[in-house]
Amino acid sequence: MAIEGSSRKRWSEEETVLALYLYFQLPFGKLHSGNPEIQELAAALGRTNSSVAMKLCNFASLDPKIIDSGRKGLDGASKLDRATYAEFGQDWTGLVSRAEGLWSAQVGQFEQPPPSSRLNEKRSEFRFEPYQGESTTQALVNQRVGQDFFRRAVLANYDETCCITGIADPRLLTASHIKPWGKDSENRHNPANGLLLSATLDRAFDRGLITVDSQRRIRVSRELRESQSRETRDYFQQFENATLRSAIRFDPEPVFLDWHNEHCFVDQRAA
Repeated sequence: MAIEGSSRKRWSEEETVLALYLYFQLPFGKLHSGNPEIQELAAALGRTNSSVAMKLCNFASLDPKIIDSGRKGLDGASKLDRATYAEFGQDWTGLVSRAEGLWSAQVGQFEQPPPSSRLNEKRSEFRFEPYQGESTTQALVNQRVGQDFFRRAVLANYDETCCITGIADPRLLTASHIKPWGKDSENRHNPANGLLLSATLDRAFDRGLITVDSQRRIRVSRELRESQSRETRDYFQQFENATLRSAIRFDPEPVFLDWHNEHCFVDQRAA
């Protein structure tokens, strides 16, 4: 079923960017016309809820992992859909920045998150910072742009479930960068540079006390495996050599995992 036939007009490039921006932030099971975020975008674009939902399902047909899992979207993806999907993969930061500017102008204020995320997620509050000089103030602006997208895209990528423990409450989960924000500006918003981790494991990963190898196996540092605390040993030893849960859309890129192993993992640094 092609979406173009159900719409009053063809989708513009800007509308397609907005739809794909939202697509990456929604779990596969929420790509339906009853989703409030889809309804919000539809109202802003002057389209029906079904039209926007179908557009997002067209994008799902371009998602290799979704297809490999036995699920599929609709088969009406246009040439523009394919080009926009490919462009996101080549320039996540640039496209997210553009999409957020479009969202703010056409859908709603950037500071106000979409309605369902206001209900279901604990989010960092946006606040205006006093001017602190050109470089400092610009850094604060750059940090805000795309921050919310990355969290929501990683949540959707792991179906709102910790990829190690299986904990499935978004309030307890953190979208962790594999290669940190400050180390790779081109992949700050790339969901393949993210893991969805419960709070304790996020802290351990950030401190290099655990890591994940390029085969997606978890490695626990000697410091934790040989901790004087039995509770600490017992908790972390259960994860040694376990395999990450599968992602919905983007498996973590091996090059990012290798970087974390080499530069962050304490056992590697001590070797």
